[in-house]
Amino acid sequence: MPRPRSATLPPAISLALALGLTACGGTPVHGTPGAAGVRDPYFPKSGNGGYDVTHYGLTLSYDPKDKRLKGTADITAKAGQDLSAFHLDLRGMDVTGITVEGHRATWSRAGQELTVRPRKDLDKGRTFRTTVHYSGTPETITDPDGSKEGWLRTADGALALGEPTGSTAWFPGNHHPSDKASYDVRVTVPEGLQAVSNGELRSETTTKGRTTYVWHTAEPMASYVATLAIGHYDITRSTTKKGLPVYVAVDPTQAKASKKVLAGIPGIIDWEERTFGPYPFSSTGAIVDRPEDAGYALETQNRPVFPGAPDTGTLVHELAHEWYGDSVTPKSWRDMWLNEGFATYAEWLWQEDHGGDSADKIFHALYEGDYYEPVDNSEVWAFPPATPPDAAHISDPPVYYRGAMVLHKIRQLVGDKTFFAILRGWAATHRHRNADTADFTAYAENAAPDKDFTGIWTDWLHGKAKPDHP
Repeated sequence: MPRPRSATLPPAISLALALGLTACGGTPVHGTPGAAGVRDPYFPKSGNGGYDVTHYGLTLSYDPKDKRLKGTADITAKAGQDLSAFHLDLRGMDVTGITVEGHRATWSRAGQELTVRPRKDLDKGRTFRTTVHYSGTPETITDPDGSKEGWLRTADGALALGEPTGSTAWFPGNHHPSDKASYDVRVTVPEGLQAVSNGELRSETTTKGRTTYVWHTAEPMASYVATLAIGHYDITRSTTKKGLPVYVAVDPTQAKASKKVLAGIPGIIDWEERTFGPYPFSSTGAIVDRPEDAGYALETQNRPVFPGAPDTGTLVHELAHEWYGDSVTPKSWRDMWLNEGFATYAEWLWQEDHGGDSADKIFHALYEGDYYEPVDNSEVWAFPPATPPDAAHISDPPVYYRGAMVLHKIRQLVGDKTFFAILRGWAATHRHRNADTADFTAYAENAAPDKDFTGIWTDWLHGKAKPDHP
C-alpha cells in the first residue's frame, strides 16, 4: 500500500510506521537482531540465533615464544531471519576489524558475545560472508566440572580443545553443537614445529623460517570437536583395509609407549565399521600429547586427542565417537548420553568380541556394584543419564555407564539382530546431523514396534533411582 501524501496519517498507520511495520500486513520492514544464545539448558550463552554457519575459513599464525595468536575468520552463513545484527561467540581476543559482504561493519563486545551490525540488513535466506580479524593471547577455560579446555599451552606449543565451550577461545563462531559446518584451517608456525588439525592435510610449505599447514574438513563438524595441535610430533601415515587414510601425530616423548596400541587403529576402525556401519568421515587417526597437556581424551573429529599413550579400551571409545557424537551430534548438551553411553557400550562390545567379558557380564557387575573399572559404583545412580542436574555433571558416570546400561536393556528387549540394526540404522539415519533423546527413543520404538520400551525409558533412562532389578 503506497504511503498517503497527507501529512496527517490515520492512527493505525501511524502506529504501524512507528513500530517499523507495513500498514497493510504487520510485516517488519527492517530486520531484527539474532538471539544471543540458543537457550541450551546448560550453556544458555552458547550459540547464536538467526543464522546457520555453513563454512569456517580460519587463517591463523602462532608463535609459542610470545604465546600470541593472530587470526582471520571467514564465516559463511545463511540468514534464518531478516537480520539487523547478529552475534558471534568469542572470548578474550582483541577484534581489530569486521566486514560483512566486504563492507565494514560495526561491533560491540559483552563477555563472550561479539555483536556485529552490518551496513545493510540481511534478508532471510541470504547467504552472507563475515570476516573477523583478531589477535591476542588465547584463554585457557575452566569448565563447570573443573577441567581445562580452550587454548592449552604445552611444553613446545599449544593444544586447542573445545568441549563444551573451549572453541570460543581461538576463533569466533556459532559455538553450539546444533550448528555444524565444513572447515578450512590454514596455520603458520615457526619452522620445525608441526600444526595438526581435523580433516586432511592439503599442503605444507616453508618460507623464511615459517611453515604453513593447510587442513580441510569437508564433512560437517561441530566446533567443540575442532582441534589444533602445535608442537613437535612424530607423524605416521597408514590406511585401513578399505583404504581409509590414517594420520597419527605423537609427541616424541610418547612415541615408544603408544606405538603398539596406535598400530591397532586400522583394525579398530574395521571392527567398528562392521558393528556400527560405514565410517562417516574421509580420514581417521589420533593426536597424542604429553599426559600433563590435558587431563582427558577427547573425540576431536577425524583424529581424537589423547593425554599420553591410550589403552585399547580408550582408543575404541574415542573412535566410536566418530559415529556417535561427531557424525550424529547432540542437539543440546542435555543429550550427552547419546555420545558417551554409545561409546562406552562400544568398549563393552569390543571386550565381548575380543576374548574379554561379555557386555551382559559387565552390565550385571555394574548393577551389583562389582564393576572393576575405576568408577565409584554409587555414582552411576546419582541421576538419570538423560537429565544431568546441571552443566558440571554432563560428563559424570551416569552419562557414560548408565547410558550404556540403557543400550544393554534395549538389547535384552529386542534381541541381537534388531539391536545391532538399531545401532547401524541410528548412525545412518542421522549421519552428519543433530539428534536428541526423543529422536532416539522414537527410532528404537519404530525399529521394534512389537516391543514395549516403557520400562526402559521410565526406569533406566529417566528414572531418578536405581531400578529394582537388572
